[in-house]
Amino acid sequence: MKIGVPREIKPDENRVALTPAGAAALVADGHDVLIERSAGAGSGFADADYEPAGARIVAAETAWNAELVLKVKEPTAAEYSALTGQILFTYLHLAGVDPALTEALLASHTTAVAYETVEDSTGRLPLLAPMSAVAGAMAVAMGNFHLARSGGGRGMLLGRIFDRRFGDVLVIGDGVAGSHAARAAAGLGAKVCVVGLESDRLPELQRFIGTDFRFIRSAPETLAAEIRNADLVIGAVLLHGARAPHVISEAMVKTMQRGAVIVDISIDQGGCVATSRPTTHHDPVFEKHGVIHYCVTNMPGAYPRLSTLALTEATLPYVRRLAARGLDALREDPGFGKGLNTLDGRIACRPVAEALGRLDRYAPLA
Repeated sequence: MKIGVPREIKPDENRVALTPAGAAALVADGHDVLIERSAGAGSGFADADYEPAGARIVAAETAWNAELVLKVKEPTAAEYSALTGQILFTYLHLAGVDPALTEALLASHTTAVAYETVEDSTGRLPLLAPMSAVAGAMAVAMGNFHLARSGGGRGMLLGRIFDRRFGDVLVIGDGVAGSHAARAAAGLGAKVCVVGLESDRLPELQRFIGTDFRFIRSAPETLAAEIRNADLVIGAVLLHGARAPHVISEAMVKTMQRGAVIVDISIDQGGCVATSRPTTHHDPVFEKHGVIHYCVTNMPGAYPRLSTLALTEATLPYVRRLAARGLDALREDPGFGKGLNTLDGRIACRPVAEALGRLDRYAPLA
């Protein structure tokens, strides 16, 4: 099979969908791997690193014309014309991005498989997890930076100074992103509160984070009480394949301290804060009601070397199966099959169809 890897053109996106080692594995499987010129440069991989692995360096059009196209982020509007019915394996987040992308996938009859909706045998999301971990740890670093008074923050440094703990961090969501954010904040010495749905998650969280944090069950009244004193709020809410719910209302944001910071990791699925809107690494923050909002939709793109290595390690086994078996790989593994978002002009993922109000176009994989 011809496998193409285009260069990412989303603003400030420096990841690449395949490392040279991953390319070598696919070539060894008998596939023709086509890497767009300079696709790996942002992650520190030169074209000369791919060629010894057996990959070919090609123009963008050639990479896109492959039978299987591997990307990191969803196609931009400038790439819609390159959708010609191939298999596309990438992060899509169709419930949270411009619906025009879904229409382009449907019109082109692209077989779109989304990393973020693939499940393992336990129902977890193995291809979303590595980037969620990066985003969670990064959220604390970005929040701490933007709390500086020089950038409009309230001037609170998160951490332990002379054995005193400074900074209140509220983490909404106890999944991979939320738990990594909580661990990073607790490691600095900040006062951490994690908001989750089920208290039976507490022992697992304590094993991962440690015991130096509070856990509360999610409810509007508890969130409203906690958010008033928070220096940093990290939104890490996820519904598999669906648009993130607004668990923080605009009224709650209005009660926050002036100069406090919100980092909405959920923004790639629409955001879990009512006042959030997408931003970029080049222009990452905006102020609303005196609160700084950081809502970058591709947070791990700021650390592309680590992110690319982690992403390929997670995706490569699935890529090899998809390249070898095509749609049968999805039929044989129900969890992998949940990654299918569009097929033959239909939406194959029910949460996506519901979020977009397009149940009329819903048809699961047969």
